[in-house]
Amino acid sequence: MIRFLEFAGRPLVFFVEECGRIMLLLLSTISWMFRPPFRFRVVFRQMEFVGVNSVGVVLITGAFTGMVLALQTYHGFKMFGGESLVGSTLALAMTRELGPVFTALMVTGRVGSAMAAELGTMKVTEQIDALNTMSVNSIQYLVMPRIIAAILMLPVLTIISDFVGIVGGYFVGVNLLKINSGIFIAKIIDIVELDDIFNGLIKAAFFGLILSLVGCYKGIYTVGGAEGVGRATTQSVVLSSILIFISDYFLTAVMFR
Repeated sequence: MIRFLEFAGRPLVFFVEECGRIMLLLLSTISWMFRPPFRFRVVFRQMEFVGVNSVGVVLITGAFTGMVLALQTYHGFKMFGGESLVGSTLALAMTRELGPVFTALMVTGRVGSAMAAELGTMKVTEQIDALNTMSVNSIQYLVMPRIIAAILMLPVLTIISDFVGIVGGYFVGVNLLKINSGIFIAKIIDIVELDDIFNGLIKAAFFGLILSLVGCYKGIYTVGGAEGVGRATTQSVVLSSILIFISDYFLTAVMFR
């Protein structure tokens, strides 16, 4: 019986320890944000990596998401003569949910995995220990710029995704499905509010925090050499994606009541 309880409780203990280490990393990162030296150049370099280098994949994802959504909603609304609602439904879906979530998932696959791999390699090759030996705080130098960059750039990428998604949906709806362009745009203006856009951007910033924090955490706690780096990279993508979906539900429940 004791062995069974030990076997059943081990995953719970591991989960609590993981949560505790992640929270300690977050608190340590926040404390170092307001302490010199302020490494703006490192932050800008990470903003370029997270934001500028992700524009291409965000453009493709956003455009085809909007196009597919317009196609599917058109056939659904056509059953009861509601084709005029395609534009507003598309815009609401992109700004509230699909834009922030799909952008975060794509950035997680491209950026979150890279963070875990880069920091994991530095960890197993003892480069992080070397930084600490030279009195360079590894949290301030390695983790904080990545988290700040992700929080700042995810909303920007989401704006791009929302825009190209709506444009892609407009192209499909107006040019291919022959929806009146004036009605398409008018419904978007009438129904979509600024709060829908702003709440979506708040979601995106929160998702940026999640993917960067998890990626950095898995990286700096990597063990086991090259195999451990691969394992940490995979775990960071999977865990970040799961947390994005879970947090999306609770954020939606709070914001859009």
